[in-house]
Amino acid sequence: MTLPREIDLNLMRVFRAIYEEGSLTTVADKLGLTQPAISYSLGRLRELLGDPLFVRQRHRMEPTPAARRLFEPISISLDMMHNAVHSHLVFDAAHSRRTFRLSMSDLGEMAFLPPLCEYLGVHAPNVRVEVDPVSMDETVDALRQGELDLAIGHLANLNPLTQHDILFREAYVGMVREEHPFAGRREVTRDDFLSMPHILVGSNSNAHRLFEDLLLAQGVHRKVALRVPHFTVVPDILERSDMVCAIPHRIARQFNRHGGFHIFSLPIDVPPSDVAVHWHRRYEHEASNRWLRELVIRLLKE
Repeated sequence: MTLPREIDLNLMRVFRAIYEEGSLTTVADKLGLTQPAISYSLGRLRELLGDPLFVRQRHRMEPTPAARRLFEPISISLDMMHNAVHSHLVFDAAHSRRTFRLSMSDLGEMAFLPPLCEYLGVHAPNVRVEVDPVSMDETVDALRQGELDLAIGHLANLNPLTQHDILFREAYVGMVREEHPFAGRREVTRDDFLSMPHILVGSNSNAHRLFEDLLLAQGVHRKVALRVPHFTVVPDILERSDMVCAIPHRIARQFNRHGGFHIFSLPIDVPPSDVAVHWHRRYEHEASNRWLRELVIRLLKE
């Protein structure tokens, strides 16, 4: 097989898209081409590389062993060229009408969006933000495809698969109303804590699910008086009851910014979790992505 002196980079883009999507129709829509054009490009790739590359199995184009070997070096090369072109560009945030898409939990929305939106309102008034709490299983693909710009939260499983920067370590605390019978005690004991009626929150936060799992692993069984799907209602309930809620320290401080609550260390050993901002290597040097993640790191990192 004799390779041409110049490789058509558009063919490499088609190769990567077929590998990632497994559908010629989806690739055509993604690249803004017709399906016959994608089929023609695949034919040229097969001729160029001397291999079928993809075979149809159960309504999906599955890569051959040769395609699997080629995918990573081709993908890395395309990313390097994309980053080289964008590395010298400057994102004009003050005049941009760019829409950024972020993934975070309900806890993340409460902690991260207020300072971010405050900054954008002054320095990038036409920039829009959309929050889409993508599931852990879909986050890497969404970042890679550009459907998400950043993912923020306790997403330790993503660390080997993404570029990331740890923002801070988050510990859990207990929170009750200021007039709670246990609020005046120097120390809330384990027995005190377990005797209280608890609010159990079914948050979509990975850190909160991990926290609940760690309690169960230690055999900690609380007296659950209320289950709710989100944290937003917790302060109003605590103000009107003797219930307690285990909550991230940063969120507890936010709820208590006007006073009215007693915050105490948990009498249970639960290690803090790392909260990080994640992005895909494909957009490492893309000007707008770089601007946003540097802003997030500057605003949120401790």
